[in-house]
This record gives sequence, structure tokens and C-alpha cells, in this order.
Amino acid sequence: MVLEVERRDSVAVVTISAEAARNAFDSDSMSEISSTLNDLMDDSSIRGIVLTGTGRFFCAGADIEEFQRSIEDGRIGPLVDDLTSILHPLQIRMRTDPTIIVAAVNGAAAGGGLGLALACDARVASPDAKLAAAFFKLGLSPDGGSTWLLPRLVGNQTARQFFFNDETWTGEEALEKGAVDKVAPQDELIDCAVQLASDWGRWSKMSRSGTKQLLDASTSTFFQTQLEFEQALIIAASQTDEFAEGVAAFLEKREPVFD
Repeated sequence: MVLEVERRDSVAVVTISAEAARNAFDSDSMSEISSTLNDLMDDSSIRGIVLTGTGRFFCAGADIEEFQRSIEDGRIGPLVDDLTSILHPLQIRMRTDPTIIVAAVNGAAAGGGLGLALACDARVASPDAKLAAAFFKLGLSPDGGSTWLLPRLVGNQTARQFFFNDETWTGEEALEKGAVDKVAPQDELIDCAVQLASDWGRWSKMSRSGTKQLLDASTSTFFQTQLEFEQALIIAASQTDEFAEGVAAFLEKREPVFD
């Protein structure tokens, strides 16, 4: 079993097993991670997901021994293609789905595991967390969306230094640079992440999904294009039952209740 899923009201806590967290990015483990997260995002009763690891590892990336075997067998190209073809579609959905996904970074997040954490909507780290790219010492270029996601959090030059200096950031260092949103003690980490997912997940489905899409698009589109995108999404949102509830709640001076 690669994952354990615990339901806390409208938030699902997904824990990567100790063995998988050390070497989570083999084909079988990645397939289970992708399948489980996609199934939870398909569940309309789930408003938030907290993703965490076990022990010293959040998700330490690929199995280097499997890389070695694949190099010797002449199948390293197909293996890397297989792994990225599982991870990338999952990350694309994570960035657009209305489900609020929070990484509770309990330990080392490296390689593709770092990319998985960065693709979440927010990150809560323990003081024991370690964020590392870990690609350069293997002679690889970065993957897992890290070259797109990290600069949006910390700035282009800080990200450049992170990669080229092969830096490892603690939870506190990552907070200072903007790569994580909060630092919480290890024994409070999951509760803090669940609370964040619950708080952000209380908003309407269109508010959540639309904001995700618009913020990601904002750094790569012209202002006019962004306005057109905003217009299309707000018109669509205005025709939902959730908008009607929001208007009614405002006029009745109460908090809205979104299904």
C-alpha cells in the first residue's frame, strides 16, 4: 500500500507510506498517487486534500537504483517518459481543479517530490522539512514543473540560485523565501494543513477553480487577454446557484453556505 487516506469532514488526508516516500517515483507508486488524487478530486464532497509523507520524507523523488538498472538495460528513456507522463497530467489537474490541495511537508521533498509539493495550492512545512531540486548532481535538468512553479513563488533569480547552487532549504528558509506558506511543529503539521485546506475550501467551486486558473495565467498573458479570461469565467460563475446564494447571503447579512 503506497497511500493511506483519512477523511476529516470535507478534507482528505493522503499519507505516502514510508517506503514510497523514500522512492515514490517508480511507475507503480506514481500510478497509485495519481489515481488516488484524481479519484478524490472527482468526489464533489471533498473540498480539500492534504498530501503528506512519513518519517523523514515527504517525497524524495525517483528510485535511483531503478535508474541504474534502466541505464544498464537500455530503457532509461522510456522509464523517464513513463514517469513524467504520469506526473505531469496530475499536476495540470491539481493547478486547475477546484479542490484545494495543501502539501504538509514533513521531511525531504526532492526532485519530482518537490514538484509535487510546489504544484499544491499551499505548503505547510515542519522545521524538519528539506526542499531540494536534486537534479544537477544526477546530470539532469529539472522536472516536475519546478522551473515554472518555483519562480512564481520566490522570483526568477532566487530560483536560479536554488538550482545552480544545488541548494537545500529548511522549512524556515523556504518560508523566508516564499516557497512555503507556514511553518508548524511536526506534531501540529497535519492539523494546520487541514485547517488551511478547510478554510480555503469553504468558497464556491467557481471561485476556487477560476482563481487558480487566472493566477497561473496572469504571468504569461497580456493584460487584455487576462481581462478576456476573467470576463469569460465571471460570466460563467454569475449563472451558478452558488452566485445566487452569495447574493442572497450578502443581502441577508449572513455568511454564504456553498454546497
